[in-house]
Formats: sequence, C-alpha cells, structure tokens
Amino acid sequence: MTERPKGADGPQSVPALLHRNANEFANAPAYREKEYGIWQSWTWAETRDEIEALALGMLDLGVAEGDFVAIIGRNRPYLYWSMVAVEMCGAVPVPLYQDAVAEEMAYVLGHCGARFVIAGDQEQVDKVIEVQAELPNFEQMIYLDPRGLRKYDHSRLHQYSHIQDVGRAKRDELLGQLDARQARLDYDSTCVMLYTSGTTGKPKGVVLSNSNVIETSKSSSEFDDLRQSDDILAYLPMAWVGDFIFSVGQAMWTGFCTNCPESADTMHVDLREIGPTYYFAPPRVFETQLTNVMIRMEDAGRFKKWLFDVCMAQARKVGSAILDGQPVSQWDRFKYNLGELFIFGPLKNTLGFSRVRVGYTAGEAIGPEIFDFYRSLGINLKQLYGQTEATVFITAQPDGEVRSDTVGVCCPGVELKIAENGEVFYRSPGVFVEYYKNAESTADTKDAEGWVATGDAGFVEEDTGHLRIIDRAKDVGQMASGALFAPKYVENKLKFFPNILEAVVFGNGRDECTAFINIDLAAVGNWAERNNIGYASYQELARHPQVMDTIQAHVEEVNASVAQDEMLSGCQVYRFVVLHKELDADDGELTRTRKVRRRIIEEKYADIIAALYDRSSSVSTVTEVTYEDGRKGSISATLEVRSAAVRAAAQKMAAE
Repeated sequence: MTERPKGADGPQSVPALLHRNANEFANAPAYREKEYGIWQSWTWAETRDEIEALALGMLDLGVAEGDFVAIIGRNRPYLYWSMVAVEMCGAVPVPLYQDAVAEEMAYVLGHCGARFVIAGDQEQVDKVIEVQAELPNFEQMIYLDPRGLRKYDHSRLHQYSHIQDVGRAKRDELLGQLDARQARLDYDSTCVMLYTSGTTGKPKGVVLSNSNVIETSKSSSEFDDLRQSDDILAYLPMAWVGDFIFSVGQAMWTGFCTNCPESADTMHVDLREIGPTYYFAPPRVFETQLTNVMIRMEDAGRFKKWLFDVCMAQARKVGSAILDGQPVSQWDRFKYNLGELFIFGPLKNTLGFSRVRVGYTAGEAIGPEIFDFYRSLGINLKQLYGQTEATVFITAQPDGEVRSDTVGVCCPGVELKIAENGEVFYRSPGVFVEYYKNAESTADTKDAEGWVATGDAGFVEEDTGHLRIIDRAKDVGQMASGALFAPKYVENKLKFFPNILEAVVFGNGRDECTAFINIDLAAVGNWAERNNIGYASYQELARHPQVMDTIQAHVEEVNASVAQDEMLSGCQVYRFVVLHKELDADDGELTRTRKVRRRIIEEKYADIIAALYDRSSSVSTVTEVTYEDGRKGSISATLEVRSAAVRAAAQKMAAE
C-alpha cells in the first residue's frame, strides 16, 4: 500500500485528500453505482472533476463560507460528492436520515439554520417543501433525480446536473475563489456535522473537524491494513457517522472504491455482484441474513438439511480457530475443507461475503451465537465500539483476538478509563469539537481534559485489555432484590432466535423481569406458510397459539442461559407479551438507527406493562400508529400475557 502522509504533514482536509487521490490514483475506480441494472463507474480523476463542477456551481448559487447545507437521500455517489463539494466551498455538510418524516427534518434544518438543501428525489423535496414555512433561513434546494418534479415551482429548485453545468461554464471565473476557500481549510475546519439518533431527547448536532475525520480514518485504516484496492458497499444511512467514516473518511484516506447499490430492494443482489473486501453492518443486518438462511434450510430437502447441519457442527467446532490461525488437527481441517467446498463457500457467495477480508459489526451488541456463526464460516467478522462523538472508533478487535463477549482493545491513540459507577470514558484524536448551539451538553459530555462520557457501563479486563460493555449506563439498574438489572444482555439473547425481531425487557426496581416481544414476520410467516396456517395480518399471526408457544419456548431457553451467569441470573423473564405491532421509528419507538427508545415505550405502553406485573392473563389496548403517508390511526388489540418458567438459580440469588 502506498505510504500515507502522517498527521499535520499531510493533507489538511477531505478536499485535499481528494486532490491527492486524483493525482496518485487517477485512473483507479473511486465510486460505482448500479442504475437500471448496470454498474456505472467513476475514476478518482473523474470524481474530482464532478465534485469541482458542483462546488463551482454552488458558489454561483450563493453558498457562503460557514453555511450549513443539508443533504438528504439514499446512498449515491452524487450525494457523497456533494458532501465534499460543500466543504470545498468552506461550508458545512449536514446529512439527514432519508426515512425521517418531515417534522423530524424540520427540527434539524431549523436547528442548524440550513440555507441550502441537496435532495435525492421528489420524496425528499416534498418533505422540505412541506415544512419550509418553519425554516426562515432556507433559500434554495438542489435535487438529483428530476422524475416527478417537472411542474414544480423552480424559483427555488435547481437540478443537480444544471448546477454542475453552470459550474463548468463559469470555471475560469470562479476557480480562483474556490481555490482560495480550499486553501483556508485546515485541520481545525469543520468537516461535517452529524446529528445523534436522539434516544433520550432531541438529536444533537455533533461537530467533527478535519482533524477528527482524517486522524481517525488514518489510524483505523492502518489498524486493519485497509488498501487502495479494497471495495466497500455503501448502503447504510448517510447521516450515520459509521457510513461517513467508511464511505468518505476511510475511502478518501486509502483511495478504495465505494460502491452504491441500485436500491434497498436490490441491495443483497448488488452485494453479491460487488463482493466487498471490507464490509460493515449493524447486528440487525446479520440477524436478518441468518434468519433468511435458516428459513431456506427449513425448506430444503432432507439430505441437504442433514449435510448443512453436519458441516455447521464441524464449523462451530474449528472454524473460528482456523480463522485465527490456531492449531487444528489435519482431520478436522480436512472435514472443514469439505464443508467449505459443499456448504460454506456457496453460502458465503450467496451472502456476498466470498471476498471479505475485514468485516465489522457495531451499533449495539450482537448475539454471541450469531457472531460465532459467521466467524465459523471463515468470515473475519469483528466487533468495534464507538459513537458519533468519537468519530466512530473507541475500541476494536485486532485479528487473532476476536471474541463475542468483548468489543476489543483501545484503537490507536485512544485512552480509556472507567468511573466508579462503571461508566466508560475515553479520550482520543477523534473526540468531537462540540454540540452545535449546546454548550451545556458539550460540557456535560466532554470535560476540560478532553475525556468524554459514553453513557455506557463496562469494564476493562485486566489480563487482556479488552473492553466489555454491560449495557447503557442509564439502563443498568437493580432489581428489588439488589441483583443487577441489564436488559440489553437478555434482549440480545432473545433476538438470536430467527422468530424474534425485537425484544424490550423491563424490571428495574421490581421483583421480576418481564418483556415485550416482536415476532419476525418473514421467519414466522414462512413457518405459517409451510404449515398451511392462514393469517390476514401481523396482529393475527402474532397471537396464534402455536406462535405464542414457540416464543414461550424461546424465552424459557434464554432463561436457562441467563441462569448460568452469576452476575445477571436475576434478569430472567417471568412474563411476556407478543406485541400486536412492530416497534417503528415513525411511531417514535425506535431511533432512525433502530435503537429502542426505552422511555417512550414505557410511557406509551404503560397499560401493557401494568398487566405484566399485576398477573393479568390478558390486556386490551389501543395504540396510535403513523402510516407511511404520515396519517395517524389506531390499532386495538387484546394481548395474551404468558408466564415463562425460570430456573432456580435466579430464585436462590434473589433470596440471598
């Protein structure tokens, strides 16, 4: 790999990295996008020309230094380019979640005072138009896809390609001004502002500098030996810090190629076609892929199912050891290689993981069984721990030190300390500059010495230096007996089962734990189809007696597992309900990154929680829901409250 400049001696901004790549890797692929079933490709030299043309056009449109420019849409090279073009102009890109409703967008657009918006398509344009009366600073909008927008009022609307055309036409006139603005960019200049998911309140604008992004991208790329020849698939929300670092920061630092799928519906097909060498996904994606594998195997013939089970048993036995380079007998290695030939290789190809050298999961804890499944196939899947305020990386797992129960060791340049209450603090070159317009929260989160409170409870293993996260610090509590209450630990075990999509466990300050369960409609629906069980809705399937029996068996299996943990055996689930609807970000129950908003759920479903604890056998409830078009409605249901068997270990611990 080409030797990279170090720290302040190298490029001082993301646009400077772009210029370097356009010179060093001029003809190497920088971005690809699948459109109408065909992969389009741009070299680094072509990418610089596209971005420069957009930046010049934005200067002509009136973008000033220090302006905030919102970017909304799905993963497309054009929108990644717009983030770099905005910084070229000395302005600040602010990517928003494309699935956010207009009201959520209005808050972010108003909070940052965005003068300009770059929108991917008509849907995003409509959302901004809906709330533009609430946005006194908003002036102009650029749209990428013109379909459906021909008859709109274009006094404040401009097509992306037209802005580029203007930029090219006025290049001689405006290039000096653009070069001057780029020359003023340095390590302290703002690179991007990303909004937190807002699990406990309004999202906060996290200001990240060029120093944060470049230093973090450099150290993380060196940590995993990322290469200019690598490929990634960019499909996660562009407003999420992970996607920004992988698809912009690390891509610009290493010069690897960022590939954008045609749509969410074709993502898995596109993943197989690209075969990324560097891959990231949150646990939910890996859980969904595993669920789909298990569904297909249930439908497979008897011999194929037997062969799969036999090979997977061997993979669980030695797969991770082979991946980590540990000694394995020749016979075991031979049997594993047969599994690779008949099962693992075809399966990895189907999943799109045949070429993965480095894979990561983060965002929340992944079930150990799920994690071990992928590693047993020979996929170098690892865990990292980070947050927006850290420019992602706090800890990561080095090759050869990968375990399902830790999140790794400190990333290069990162320091850790654990407070007396168990909360994890860190300090690093990636620590954010500030929360925009929120000095109080900035001071609460980051002290004068640069230590940042993560909000997570954990501890560092003395012998290995690995960090173990227990749960969110605010969620960790005590049962009435004094036993430790850590809901995420139990929820992750429940979500290992393909039939369970989501789980929320309650019990802080109470005698017993209870839970809400969401079934996975794909997995349970497949089971119903195989067994000729008809159903008309999610609600009807969720309350089917056989589904309830299956979920109860899963809960009781988890209880047996939890009972083995001396520290957390008090967290067994005594009663549960299968909810009548999926928890949804549009209803405020999940964040846009699909994290549970625990406090909102406790308030919204207080009647169901009360029934779980007053030993009712059922509860009738009415729940407000938001439809895709923004209309409000309600769902009425009568839910069965089930009791689950618990193990004596938990009862004994509580008695003590």
